[in-house]
Amino acid sequence: MSRVLTWLAGDPQADRAVPPTGFTARLTVFTAAAMAFLAVFALALSLATGRLADRWASELAQTSTLRISAPPEQLAGQTQAALEVLSTTPGVASATPLSAEEQRALLAPWFGPDLPVEELPIPQLIEIVETPEGYDATGLRARLQAEAPGAVLDDHTRWREPLVEAATRLRSMGLLSLVLIAAATAAMITLAAQAALAANAQVIRVLRLVGAQDAYIARAFVRRFTLRALGGAAVGAAVGLVAVALLPRADVAGGFLTGLGFQGAGWLWPVVIPPLAALVAFVATRAAAFRSLGEER
Repeated sequence: MSRVLTWLAGDPQADRAVPPTGFTARLTVFTAAAMAFLAVFALALSLATGRLADRWASELAQTSTLRISAPPEQLAGQTQAALEVLSTTPGVASATPLSAEEQRALLAPWFGPDLPVEELPIPQLIEIVETPEGYDATGLRARLQAEAPGAVLDDHTRWREPLVEAATRLRSMGLLSLVLIAAATAAMITLAAQAALAANAQVIRVLRLVGAQDAYIARAFVRRFTLRALGGAAVGAAVGLVAVALLPRADVAGGFLTGLGFQGAGWLWPVVIPPLAALVAFVATRAAAFRSLGEER
């Protein structure tokens, strides 16, 4: 770290080798700002999908649903039989039949709040909460088939796992996007540094004639481009944070699409983006400067 700070300390004489303005300066600042803006959203996507995967895994891992479809005259009897089976099943913490009001609330998003549940042939739903050890789903299905033929057990596995896997892959894609953004930033800054070195070849030759070493000359380029990247990334990250803050907040109905953002300490992560952009610029400019200066000898 001390070596990096030494390189960034600056020297008014050496700084003359790097133009303070021009297309390379604008390109560096714009690239850093744009990439930092995109990095904020990639980071927000990664954190949001991580929360989504954890929530789905925790909320659905220990819950199941038992659906009882039977003629009206048999529904109450089969429901009672199923509850007795569940009460004696190891791994079942509780089994609660949903009331008509609760089933109406579940169907309200699709059919409205005034659905006459009592008058429709809607199956009876029983919510099952498992113990941490869980239960034997195969054995429970066999017992239910014997005692309550109309009972169908759904342990959420067939659709929980694809959802969690999809959220996990989205998080990985967000992290991959951050890596690609860093690589693109390094490539653009490298091109800008090489253009600046080529444009100032005459000044560099003069510095060499008076005894300047390559490290002395390269330090000027590294300092300027690193500080430009730091400033541009700070602006881009700030704009990205404002944009993320203006997104709709998460709610029950909106789910993931309205929950893309930061929560709690997660708001501190974007603060790391400008220093990382500066570090990428430092490494890229230093490598480009020494390579170009070596080729010009």
